[in-house]
Amino acid sequence: MLAQSLIVTSALIILLLGLAHLYYTFVGSKLRPRDAAVETAMAQSHPGITTQTTLWRAWVGFNASHSLGAMLFGLIYAYLALYQAQLLFTSAFLMALGLVFLAAYLVLGFRYWFSVPRNGIALASACYLTGWLASVLS
Repeated sequence: MLAQSLIVTSALIILLLGLAHLYYTFVGSKLRPRDAAVETAMAQSHPGITTQTTLWRAWVGFNASHSLGAMLFGLIYAYLALYQAQLLFTSAFLMALGLVFLAAYLVLGFRYWFSVPRNGIALASACYLTGWLASVLS
């Protein structure tokens, strides 16, 4: 079914982006500041809300939890499309929820991120929306 394939493709794109983001959060320097002094300053500064963490630890935690959210979306929607397609495609709530999630990520991508995640999310959103339309029209 075309609709299933498109939703699975969308979900896998987001899952892969989440996995890559999680990897880069803990391995290598891709999510570290180019200026080492910035990382040092972040490691020595506390956010206004608490002194129980530093800006650097919060940065790492935010990146990791952001990755987990993307991975959760990818796993759930791929599973639903593959094994619970009837439930997914007949639930306006689940379909709209997925679209709202992707739209929110897309807005964030255009506002704050760079081309790779933004373009990946745009492609995933297009696949998702086309999959939803295909399910409605079939």
